[in-house]
Amino acid sequence: MSQRDYYEVLGVPRTASPDDLKKAFRQKAKQLHPDVNKSPTAEAEFKEVGEAYGVLSDADKRARYDRFGHAGVNNMGGGGTGGFGFDPSDFGDLSDVFEAFFGGGTRTGGRNRTRAGQDIRVDLRISFEEAVKGGSKEVEIQRIESCSRCNGKRAEPGSTPSRCSMCNGQGTVRRRAQTIFGMVEQTSECPNCGGTGETIPNPCHQCQGSGKVRMNRTERFDIPAGVDSGIQMRVSGKGHAGSNGGPNGNVYIVFQVEPHKYFHRRDDDIVLTYDINMVQAALGVDLTVPTIDGTHELRIPAGTQTGEVFRIRGQGAPHLQADGRGMRGDQLVIINVTVPKKLNAQQQDILRQFAETLDEQHQPRKQQDKGFFDSLKDLFN
Repeated sequence: MSQRDYYEVLGVPRTASPDDLKKAFRQKAKQLHPDVNKSPTAEAEFKEVGEAYGVLSDADKRARYDRFGHAGVNNMGGGGTGGFGFDPSDFGDLSDVFEAFFGGGTRTGGRNRTRAGQDIRVDLRISFEEAVKGGSKEVEIQRIESCSRCNGKRAEPGSTPSRCSMCNGQGTVRRRAQTIFGMVEQTSECPNCGGTGETIPNPCHQCQGSGKVRMNRTERFDIPAGVDSGIQMRVSGKGHAGSNGGPNGNVYIVFQVEPHKYFHRRDDDIVLTYDINMVQAALGVDLTVPTIDGTHELRIPAGTQTGEVFRIRGQGAPHLQADGRGMRGDQLVIINVTVPKKLNAQQQDILRQFAETLDEQHQPRKQQDKGFFDSLKDLFN
């Protein structure tokens, strides 16, 4: 993976002063230290920030980096992140950074830390009618829940957990580690008890001591009127169970609307392509067209051409942000004039006679031919 530009990592311009670099580093370090930021990418980003500052805060390394890029400073030897040795004294007075991370016993133990449950994604296929009108649907989901036998306590009913011998019931252990600040003492979750401070000599038979079980549940979810494919809806508290009294996760429903035989969506409008024959187009016709709510009488005037659009107000899909005010799109009826592919002798004769009655205005072929040859004449002249 290519390395990011060190100035970009710290969020400073290439003209940044040493004080600007220090200020940017302190801010980034506070935000990204893994003991503070629980994002899965925080540790990698924290190391990247330390590496960037370790180079740019050193005048000689910065000069080589400005001239040659990463190739000028990589593999120069020394320990620590990115191949460089870092001394906390190089960073000046960063006591507030260290205090936030390691000092004063301000960090709470793992045994008291609550964790929210993980979220669940449900891809829900619905019909076109369900998407427009709304409704509800039952969905089977697999969910982690608190064990009903031990009530999430992990021990077999009637037995008692024991204090963890590794952390002495604290849920955390201290260790010394080499970081970009040098050798520091860090507090982490106890690997023996998982941060609970307790071990279970007699685990629950139903959950095998985990305090949680995986269950298949059938849930009924509402379908908001007007949803479309790709729209995501959150249902709070229906996800996996949390830990140490933490809240359940959420369910995120992603809708996928099945195609309709006649209709399709264009934002909040519903589009219908309707075929009429050339006689109906020429003379006009009264149509009974389908809508999502039933049928609608529609007058097609004489002389209608293929592609003309007729709008039926208020017969489209509801607007999701309408706040219950009944705002809906329209239905668009697109006319397609069909021409018969096969005619019998009588029909052909009738059409020829009809064509002879047309004036020049209704002879597009003759007009086109005349205009075409006139343009050729002008070209050669």
